[in-house]
Amino acid sequence: MNPKISELLDRIRAIEHQIEEETKLRRAELQADFDDKRVRFEREILAQHRRLKTGLLKYMITANWLSVLTAPVIYSVLLPMLVLDVFVTVYQRICFPIYGIARVKRSDYFVYDRTHLAYLNVIEKVNCGYCSYGNGLMGYAREIVARTEMYWCPIKHARKVLQAHPYYAGFVDYGDPHGYQRDLERLRTELTQLDRHKDAQP
Repeated sequence: MNPKISELLDRIRAIEHQIEEETKLRRAELQADFDDKRVRFEREILAQHRRLKTGLLKYMITANWLSVLTAPVIYSVLLPMLVLDVFVTVYQRICFPIYGIARVKRSDYFVYDRTHLAYLNVIEKVNCGYCSYGNGLMGYAREIVARTEMYWCPIKHARKVLQAHPYYAGFVDYGDPHGYQRDLERLRTELTQLDRHKDAQP
């Protein structure tokens, strides 16, 4: 990889780590903490959250009825999402061991901690769960596709790619056949080490 790009990526990772540390500080200010995988709040904060919860009747009466009418459209996407979930999971379980690619850990992408928020009513919690599933699935599928691309075609595009996956910066430059021949096996080898690298991160 280009040393300058490698240096920039290291700086990005350092900034991401700083952002996560700031987020932890903010959670501490809000008196939210983690007990194993469960989020817990101080008793006083929890009581305040419960007082701020909008009751179901009020929530339904004050709801934007156009939003209510479009709810079936939003939730109709659940079926294709479930199909995608099954297909990408089966695909990686069959193909990744054959290719030697480290399997994507599904639980890393699906987070449902908003259900612990006492200021959300049942409908809001269901909506949050749905959004968590949708975004988690997109991240999970994207990671599987990104690892597949890194194995089969780790070449940058000639045009700029918006929101490229994290491996893209390490791909071989467009129009560099020597780099492709030189780096393909190295990049494939890196795919077998991905989980170890993540486990080693702070």
